[in-house]
Amino acid sequence: MLDVLLELNTSGEASKSGFPGVDELAAGLDQVEELPRLRVRGLMTVGPLTGDQGAIRGAFARLRQAFERLCVGRSGFDMLSMGMSSDFEIAVEEGSTLVRVGTAIFGPRRQA
Repeated sequence: MLDVLLELNTSGEASKSGFPGVDELAAGLDQVEELPRLRVRGLMTVGPLTGDQGAIRGAFARLRQAFERLCVGRSGFDMLSMGMSSDFEIAVEEGSTLVRVGTAIFGPRRQA
């Protein structure tokens, strides 16, 4: 069994992947739950690349709201992944249970 997270594009940025809206995400979740070797554990998003903390908080709040809507009646649906080195504090305030902080630990990536 492979645990997976489904991504919601909460910023609307074309550079981001994920389901474009909560209704599409819900339909995708129903489909993935039919796959016997995958277990959906929760949702993820990548916040907008901006210094606007209100926009970042709004994107994370949209994911939390989607999570709260979709987790009802689903056991093991317990992960909310949002936040990276530059915005993880806001993500935790908005309910993140998993953050990605590689840059804070290892520094910026070297360009090839």
